[in-house]
Amino acid sequence: MSILVNADTRVICQGITGSAGAFHTRGCLEYGTKMVGGVTPGKGGSKDENGLPIFNTVADAVKETGADATMIFVPPAFCADAILEAADAGISTIVCITEGVPTADMVRVRAVLDHLEGILLIGPNCPGVITPGKKVSGEGPNATFEGGCKIGIMPGYIHLHKSQAETGKGVGIISRSGTLTYEAVWQCSQLGIGQTTCIGLGGDPVKGINFIECLQMFQNDPETDGMVMIGEIGGTDEEQAAEFIREHVTKPVAAFIAGRTAPPGKRMGHAGAIISGGQGTADAKIEALKAAGIAVAMSPADMGRTMAQALGVAAVGV
Repeated sequence: MSILVNADTRVICQGITGSAGAFHTRGCLEYGTKMVGGVTPGKGGSKDENGLPIFNTVADAVKETGADATMIFVPPAFCADAILEAADAGISTIVCITEGVPTADMVRVRAVLDHLEGILLIGPNCPGVITPGKKVSGEGPNATFEGGCKIGIMPGYIHLHKSQAETGKGVGIISRSGTLTYEAVWQCSQLGIGQTTCIGLGGDPVKGINFIECLQMFQNDPETDGMVMIGEIGGTDEEQAAEFIREHVTKPVAAFIAGRTAPPGKRMGHAGAIISGGQGTADAKIEALKAAGIAVAMSPADMGRTMAQALGVAAVGV
């Protein structure tokens, strides 16, 4: 099984005619995602370079294609309206890839979404979400897959379906960092550990789905054997997640916290990655995670091995 998305998820792209939207729509299609159309106001009735229908509104796209997920690649100033339009049209999984979305806009978006049932936002400023498909042929970037769903910008070929994992294990990966998401996936795959679903939460201070919501879904997913949680300095999400894991999670969890050498008060990469007022330090997060019985990797190079140890498996190549 998986969480959030699967082979039956029907996806549209808001901003499909932009360079980034067009490029990544093609990548999702090539991975096997059911891309069913896109939205660009004023270009309704035409088709994109892949032959997908383009609509003027999300409501039109949902009516004609039955889409239940969207991938947003519109400019930052228009992301809030794009997210709310998708929610209004009944899209249940909204993935906003765009970075640089104004925090004030996201505060407004959250005020609306928090009162809606059955709608989940991933992002903004994130790589997206993927439920790996099974590899059917080829190797590396030339490999082909079936039965998966990729919504975002991640390299699909590095992911490994649980049924093809040499350890027979599949883990869920949750991360605030896009690049470290890929690194954790690659390490796990190389060690024979598959993935059920991988989620890039995004690094902004105000965003959609969080660690706790993902941990709960993975805990309830019978195919997920453990979780990798990748956090970073700033905020208190990791401390709250540690407490949740202590009380509600029975599966093995491995974690890594980025930014241990960051100076206080200085923004490091993500808008949410800033230590302020003595809160949000890497040491405080690591201490909270260890106190909850979570295996913490002290180097990004050890994320996969730490997960293998937490699972109690003899990882391939170890």
